[in-house]
Amino acid sequence: MSTSAVPGPRPALDPAALEQVFTGARTAHRFTDEPVTDEQVAAIVDLVKHPPTSMNTQPMRLLLVRSPAAREKLATMMSGSNGDKTRAAPLSIVVAADRRFDEEVPRLFPHVPDARALFADDAFRERTAVFNTALQLGYLILGVRAVGLAAGPMTGIDAPAIEREFFPDGEHAVVAVVNVGVPDPAGFRPRGPRLAVEEVVRTV
Repeated sequence: MSTSAVPGPRPALDPAALEQVFTGARTAHRFTDEPVTDEQVAAIVDLVKHPPTSMNTQPMRLLLVRSPAAREKLATMMSGSNGDKTRAAPLSIVVAADRRFDEEVPRLFPHVPDARALFADDAFRERTAVFNTALQLGYLILGVRAVGLAAGPMTGIDAPAIEREFFPDGEHAVVAVVNVGVPDPAGFRPRGPRLAVEEVVRTV
């Protein structure tokens, strides 16, 4: 099916799909030894590139940390038990915001020819990069679940240290680290409380 067609009305997802992505999914703290392949990562990225970002900026960049040496370096930059989780996970992904995302704006937002000029201010460009990368991080977690894997997102990290080690160009702001893999059934904690609709929604 073409992804370029204008979408029309769609039926609701079936309960099994909703359970896999939302209601039955939880943060994974332990995984099996089954590897996460580059093909699986590509399938995830091909899914999560479609949801919206501001002016289609898509500033999220992903670093796959696979080698033992790199994994150990990353683990030392994690807070508390996050280091051991990272050492044991089959794949750790550093999620970073590209501070120079504006270079791609003419290609990604072509119907506004001068769109890149809107990001000339460094502070505004940084806020846009980080906010939209955080938005894409949410999509990434759902994409991991959609392909049948589990995610363990972590923000207990030494982001400046990770940036110095893995992004020495100074052009990336680290937002999170996400462990990905086939979950160990014993690696889930009980689901925490969730706010009720009436606590979240109001109408004016």
